Amino acid sequence: MERITMKDTATEDTAPETMHAVRLHAFGEPEQLVYEEVPRPEPGPGEVLVRVHAAGVNPPDWYARRGFENLPVELRPDWKPPLILGSDISGTVVALGEGVTDWEPGDEVFGLVNFPGRAAGYAEYAVSPADHLARKPAGLGHIEAAAVPMAGLTAHQLLFRHLAGAPGDTVLVNGAAGGVGHFAAQLARVAGARQVIGVASGRHGRFLTDLGVDRFVDYTRTPAEEVVRDADLLIDTVGGPDAHRLLPTVRRGGRIAPVFLGDYHREHAAELGITLNERPWQVRSSGGDLAELAALLDSGRVRVGIDSVYPLRRAAEAHRHAEQGHLQGKIVLRVTA
Repeated sequence: MERITMKDTATEDTAPETMHAVRLHAFGEPEQLVYEEVPRPEPGPGEVLVRVHAAGVNPPDWYARRGFENLPVELRPDWKPPLILGSDISGTVVALGEGVTDWEPGDEVFGLVNFPGRAAGYAEYAVSPADHLARKPAGLGHIEAAAVPMAGLTAHQLLFRHLAGAPGDTVLVNGAAGGVGHFAAQLARVAGARQVIGVASGRHGRFLTDLGVDRFVDYTRTPAEEVVRDADLLIDTVGGPDAHRLLPTVRRGGRIAPVFLGDYHREHAAELGITLNERPWQVRSSGGDLAELAALLDSGRVRVGIDSVYPLRRAAEAHRHAEQGHLQGKIVLRVTA
């Protein structure tokens, strides 16, 4: 196959000089996201240009849209509009930067791009470091693939890198129907858990049962802390100021792995013999880790939940829906028809 590098792009008619994208022009509400025509990016050394078919919507996207006001001042990235949001993409390689040998134009790829850091996935074309991408699972369309990277890698790296694939016999996943939660519930089983308990609202019961959760707790009827005891590991994808309410669900010697910031009353947790991660797990871009996850997706051992799909030009509407919470899987932007 003829290789297309940036020296060849003058003859590459599938990558025009401009593209459509959704840009954030000022921090604030979803209407600050504007669908417009912008210059198409070009890959530098070690990068590839991807024709984006679908882009995932993640919590850091709306945190960024609001200027990271939910983070302590010292932790807020210094980003200034205008900027394009979005780190999860699925698409087709169309051009290669200098030194890239692992990909060819036409390869179907997906990835978590430049995270933590800035990416620009809400667009028809996006540049990514070559090693942040993995081959798209053959059994998934681009919509499903774009739903995977951030949420799937968060759960995968937490279980197989941070916890070294030893979750214990019983794993409790709080917020089990959401993006990270529904992957964590499945990957806990892959990592060796014998029982997986999922906590979510009642309408998600069938969804989680179909994904293989052994026991479902509808927190709107019965709080998990009243009916769950002796979990070896609590993966808490919710966090918040009352996260400490879940301490009774974990056995002495057990662990809590938070995904978002939460108040777990650390001193009381220590008194109960519970090990608590110092801070929420921070996912990082990794094409290698994503390839491992892709193999699990191709084998059918892990499945993708899609909450809803919006066309790219309706990204603001997707953000409004996302901030309402109670999602079942992921929200995805369809970039190409």
